[in-house]
Amino acid sequence: MVAGGGVGRAGGRGPGRRGGVAASPGGHRRRVSRQERGTGVGEAAGGQPGVGRVLVVVPTYNEADNIADVVARVRRAAPAVDVLVADDNSPDGTGTLAEAMAATDAQVHVLHRPGKQGLGAAYLAGFGWARQHGYDAVVEMDADGSHAPEDLPALLAAARDADVVIGSRWVGGARVVNWPWRRLLLSRCGNLYARMALGMPVSDATGGFRVYRLSALRAMRLESVCSQGYSFQVELSRLAHRAGVRIVEVPITFAERERGASKMSPLIVAEALWRITTWGLRDRRPARWRRGHDRWP
Repeated sequence: MVAGGGVGRAGGRGPGRRGGVAASPGGHRRRVSRQERGTGVGEAAGGQPGVGRVLVVVPTYNEADNIADVVARVRRAAPAVDVLVADDNSPDGTGTLAEAMAATDAQVHVLHRPGKQGLGAAYLAGFGWARQHGYDAVVEMDADGSHAPEDLPALLAAARDADVVIGSRWVGGARVVNWPWRRLLLSRCGNLYARMALGMPVSDATGGFRVYRLSALRAMRLESVCSQGYSFQVELSRLAHRAGVRIVEVPITFAERERGASKMSPLIVAEALWRITTWGLRDRRPARWRRGHDRWP
C-alpha cells in the first residue's frame, strides 16, 4: 500500500541571482519561469519558504538498522518537509518499520515496490509520487546515514535561488568522514572523469544528496533515463546541465555508513564508466548523427 499524502498545488518564488548556473550546451541559460515554478500556495499551506512543499525521498532495501534514525533526524532538522520511504520489498522488514512510523506521523509516507529494482527506478517512482501529490521540490537522500539530515536546511535554503542543489563532498567546506582511501580515490577520479568527459561544471556529479524543483525535473526529460546504480546521479547531472537549469553545489559532511552493508559493487562501477564514456562520445557527435537516439544508451 501507499501511505496517503496530501494533494495540493504549491510553488516557490522565481529564480534569484545568486548561486551557480549551468549553461546549456548551446551556450544559453534556461531560467525556469515563475509560472513553471508555481504560485506560492505551498508556502501558505506550511511548505518550505521560497521553495514550497518539499518531499524527501529515501529509497530503501534492507535498511532496518538505519531507517528509523534517518527519518527521525530529517523530521527534526526540517519539520516542514514530508518524507517518502520507497521500499523495494526489503526482506529485513524495513517497509514494516516505515509503516509504523507513518502510522504515527502524518508527514511520513511509504511507497511499497514489488522487489529490488535499483536506485534509479526507486527515485523515479518517488519523483512521480511527488508530482501526483502536488509537491514543488523533491530531495534525494540515502537511507544509510551517510547524508546528514542536519545539512538539509542548507540545501533547502540554496534551493530558493536554484533549480537543482547538489550536496557536494568536493567543494570548499565539505567533509568526508571514515571513508577508506579506495572509496575516496574512486569518488575523486570518477567525478573528475565525469566532469571532463561530459563537460559539466559540477564537482560532485555522483553525489546523491540533492534537491530538485519539480519544474526542473520536467525540463530534464526524465523519460530518457536508463541508469540504475552509481551512474544514475551522473545521468541526472548531465540532463540538468543540458537542460540549462540553475545548478548550485553546497558543501556537506558525508560519513561512511555505520550499520548495514553497502550496495556498491564492481558491476555498478563498470556500468557508470561505460555509460559516462558513451554519453561523452555521443555528446561530441554532430547533432544530425544523434537524432533519434536520445534514449540510448
